[in-house]
Amino acid sequence: MKKTALLNIALSRTIASLGHGDILVIGDAGLPVPPGVELIDLALTPGIPDFASVVRVVLTEMQVERHVLAEEMFEVAPPGLAQVQQLHAQGQIGQRENISHAAFKALCHEARAVVRTGECQPYSNIALVAGVTF
Repeated sequence: MKKTALLNIALSRTIASLGHGDILVIGDAGLPVPPGVELIDLALTPGIPDFASVVRVVLTEMQVERHVLAEEMFEVAPPGLAQVQQLHAQGQIGQRENISHAAFKALCHEARAVVRTGECQPYSNIALVAGVTF
């Protein structure tokens, strides 16, 4: 049995398959998933699991070089933004890139997978770009 916090088979498998520069998107319950992009649906009910918890657990297994946020996230300031700010300050999610929400949705077409959370706060989305551990 695994010793890390991440128990979801599909999510763990996807993270293990990422190469340098691959994108994993963690999104709120309303983020559209482009056709052909794998959906890892963790949503159980509104708010469960929440965006911040999923980001924290993903980081137990994923090396992140940089992250991408929609500018609208800073305008709306959903609760998960505080966690993202803290992780950024600690250097756990690398450099930040801010783009429009429309551009963020277009970026989802390039993702290896989109992880759907139960978060129901608008703009609670992040694209994590895989780094390397060496």
